[in-house]
Amino acid sequence: MNLGTIFLSETVGTAMLVLLGTGVVATAILTKSKGLGGGWLLINFGWGLAVFAGVTVSYASGGHLNPAVTIGFLTTGSIDFGTALVYWAAQMVGAFIGAVLTYFAFKQHFDQEEDPGKKLGVFSTGPEIRSYGWNLVTEVIATFVLVFVVMSFGKTGPDAVVIEGVPGGLAALGALPVALLVVGIGASLGGPTGYAINPARDLGPRIAHALLPIKGKGKSDWSYAWVPVVGPLLGGVLAALASMVLLPAV
Repeated sequence: MNLGTIFLSETVGTAMLVLLGTGVVATAILTKSKGLGGGWLLINFGWGLAVFAGVTVSYASGGHLNPAVTIGFLTTGSIDFGTALVYWAAQMVGAFIGAVLTYFAFKQHFDQEEDPGKKLGVFSTGPEIRSYGWNLVTEVIATFVLVFVVMSFGKTGPDAVVIEGVPGGLAALGALPVALLVVGIGASLGGPTGYAINPARDLGPRIAHALLPIKGKGKSDWSYAWVPVVGPLLGGVLAALASMVLLPAV
């Protein structure tokens, strides 16, 4: 598959993912939003549907949308390092674009929101109990579940086929299983850290938060920013290694 096609597809898909994902958080927590107080399950389902939309429109690249998924396929040898770099670059660009679009969509609500923590919370994750080591463990475990189950999707049926080094996978199998998986992870393991489970999803919007002229936005919490990057990448590698032993092809 052409690397330019991969880049464009992943950029569009990740932008869609982050626009709808950060959008549901903004809907649920920003002042005067019609969805204010929608709660955790609204956010869980919103992120799941964001994954559904993102994976669907990124069919041409296999719909990774997540550096942790990409590093999983790199670990199993399904893609090479050069291709992984293209995926990662596109995911970061797309995540940044999606976050900027969310800002424009909710511009007046950001202006009227007085709590800088809520403004940051639209863009990036943060722990309820700040303990970097345990926060890291949570992100590793949650992302392990994501990538391990995604790897199982590609072990059976037509989605097991690999074409030109790209897993024939996530978009081809249908986006709904991945979306439901993300809802389940959020509902079960999202409480401690807000379940980033995706370095681009957290880092791209955090950069957008730092750069955008958001009224009264406060700081971007860079001291925590490494956790939702390192944790998901470790989880992705561990899940890929486990999949090679525990998920035999049939």
